[in-house]
Formats: sequence, structure tokens, C-alpha cells
Amino acid sequence: MEQQVERSFQKQDALFLNSKRLLAKKTSKGVRYWKNVGLGFKTPAEAVTAKYVDKKCPFTGNVSIRGRILKGICVSKKMKNTIIIRRDYLHFIKKYNRFEKRHKTLSAHCSPCFSRIKVGDIITVGQCRPLSKTVRFNVLKVEPHTIQGNVKKQFMLFQVHSPPAQTPIKTFQTRLVITCNFSLKRFDIV
Repeated sequence: MEQQVERSFQKQDALFLNSKRLLAKKTSKGVRYWKNVGLGFKTPAEAVTAKYVDKKCPFTGNVSIRGRILKGICVSKKMKNTIIIRRDYLHFIKKYNRFEKRHKTLSAHCSPCFSRIKVGDIITVGQCRPLSKTVRFNVLKVEPHTIQGNVKKQFMLFQVHSPPAQTPIKTFQTRLVITCNFSLKRFDIV
């Protein structure tokens, strides 16, 4: 990607281009500012080596990740540097003692270092400050995934990863009450 594609001059905020000493890190292609966002997420190689300028990128811009970390499926990438993620979940209906499928969509800023995102990929996003009217999340990781058919019709449940089953399985006891009309006595069967 070429660095100067906008009408205004594009440069990273952390760099002073006429400096004699360098505050940013040197790469093989020149001086570039990049950082590690933490939380166990690696900085993509393209964020270090590419020449894009994105002030909303969590790796090369002025955005910090704090708050929630969510996973979902990419549903749309028609916008410039923004994708739509679909998160599926189950909602319990107490009256019928059953679950129903529900979903939410959220917009997330997609840095140019994730240029190979396709519809259907599994995306990990992190919460950040509001970047626009609807965008409050930033893409942190992409897992390539192929889905057959329409992505919007697929139901894929993303839950918080919990440790393996170390807790004992609870068994439920049902209590049946039988009423005898003739003797008006009540018997409990367990």
C-alpha cells in the first residue's frame, strides 16, 4: 500500500521527520512507530514492515485497547477500514424452559495490516475509545475460516473459554407428588 493516498500529508504522529535522533524503532525499510497492545496479542508483521498510516490502528496509531475482548464472524467488509461482526448467543426462555437463538452485530475498525480479511473469518476485537458514531472496537486477531453457504444464516456460538470440566456434574432430583382422592393422603415419592 502506498503511504500518500489522501489529500493531506500522511505521517505517523509519533515520528518527527526532521529529527537527528530517533524515538521510533528502525526497521529494514526505515523508521516506523509500532507497539505491542498487550493482553497476549502479537503485533502483525505487516504492521511493522508496511508503510500505511492509520491513526486508529491499535498497533501503529494512538488507540489503546481496554475493556472487553470479543469474538465473532465477519459478515461484511464493504466499508473502508471498517467491518461488521456478528456475535451469536443463546437466550433462555423461562416459560418454555428452552433456549432461543439470538445475535448482535457490531462495527469494528479494521487496520490495513489485516488486509486479507474475508467474509466468514473469525475475528477477535478489543474495546477502545469511540472511533466514530458506531465504532467502539478494533480488530486484534484474525483466524481464517471457511463457511459454506450464507454467512448471515450460520449460527456459531462463541463462549468465554473456561478451564476443562473440573467441577462435578450436578444431578437433578425430580420429586413426584401423587394425591389420592379416596383417602386424602399425600405420598411423596423420591
